Amino acid sequence: MILISHPTGNNNVREAAISLADSRLLSEFHLGIAACNGNFFAQAARLPGLSEIRRRSYHSKLSSFLKLHPWRESGRLTASRLGWNFLTSQESSFFGIDSVYRSFDRAVARRVEAMESQLAAVYCYEDGAFETFRVAKRLGLKCIYDLPIAYWRKSRALLEQQAERYPAWEPTLVGTRDSSSKCARKDSELELADAILCPSGFVRDSLPHGTVADKLVSVTPFGSPRLTQVCQQVVNSDADGPRGQQTRLKVLFVGSMTQRKGLADLFEAMKLLDPTRFELHVLGSPIVPMDFYTEQYGVFIHHATRPHDQVLKLMRSMDAFVLPSIVEGRALVQQEALACGLPIVVTANAGAEDLVADETAGFLIPVNDPQAIALRLEQLQQDRDLLAEMSSAAVEKAAELTWESYRTQVVDAVKQCLRAETCVFTTLH
Repeated sequence: MILISHPTGNNNVREAAISLADSRLLSEFHLGIAACNGNFFAQAARLPGLSEIRRRSYHSKLSSFLKLHPWRESGRLTASRLGWNFLTSQESSFFGIDSVYRSFDRAVARRVEAMESQLAAVYCYEDGAFETFRVAKRLGLKCIYDLPIAYWRKSRALLEQQAERYPAWEPTLVGTRDSSSKCARKDSELELADAILCPSGFVRDSLPHGTVADKLVSVTPFGSPRLTQVCQQVVNSDADGPRGQQTRLKVLFVGSMTQRKGLADLFEAMKLLDPTRFELHVLGSPIVPMDFYTEQYGVFIHHATRPHDQVLKLMRSMDAFVLPSIVEGRALVQQEALACGLPIVVTANAGAEDLVADETAGFLIPVNDPQAIALRLEQLQQDRDLLAEMSSAAVEKAAELTWESYRTQVVDAVKQCLRAETCVFTTLH
């Protein structure tokens, strides 16, 4: 049996847990906060100001497996809402995200030690696995590591290049300021892992060759939203008429407002285009004050973060999606955009090379190339027949990658790890 844990949870964690439960491999599912089957958090999510908890909703089939460790994560969310940044802003802050992860990891490790005879493996995620893996190794359990983004050494090298390209954007590159102790924990987590699951070839290729020589490495791409949850026929109902006929091309970016996601390059690309023919929409949380972004490019329309169904609704009103990421894992938002009928303009570093390899549902562009972004957007704006064709192809491409397929691949990778005769034991100093 397998214990799976994640301090905050997200959609791919939810699906991985369901895959193990459906395969009768799941023993316990550890989270910080979860709204499930009418529990306390499900009730709290109904209260004014607490609707964000709905994002932490989980299928009732997982209810009997859930083990929650809510107090530190609850404190982080409360402090953030109250603007008490002194409690959250630093890596060492009591309610900072790193403190949440470390505290959660220690709690899960204690649980693993208490139930060793009931487990065959633990399944953990980056930054929340070190203590759990150490205990699991000592007990002879397998360690399965889900790495959702490129390995930190590769990420830092790429982000440091961006700090040189765009010095003003350096404060948005938070990954360049991780402490040496945090990076050491990441290295240790990787060393302790027996199996590594990566959401894309980009993440797999970022792994150090020597470290993973004797480990099982699997690429398990995330699934796309079901078309019945989005729409079978994508139509823009705004005043300009159906998608592909309006004068302006509506371009959408979704993600944290950082150059890690390539936002500086997108702004530079938009400066090359006629603002009377293009309209940039940015949905995401600012990393620095909003004044900074408007100084860089003041013509975009900002949308605050919102529930998932409202994100999809906004997508359906757009024409094209751009994510020129520098460092990513497999940005799920790309497949959501495809499911909404948006051609995507993305980099290989966004983990989406396979989605646009044949250029039917979008375009693959080089990193660090605003001119390439502008060229593709100009092409879509001028050729509305191509835009319509790509819109239809986008929906079909999204349908090729399902969450059912993701679940199957996760279970296959886990079973392969369990069948391996020996674990890779690594001595840590």
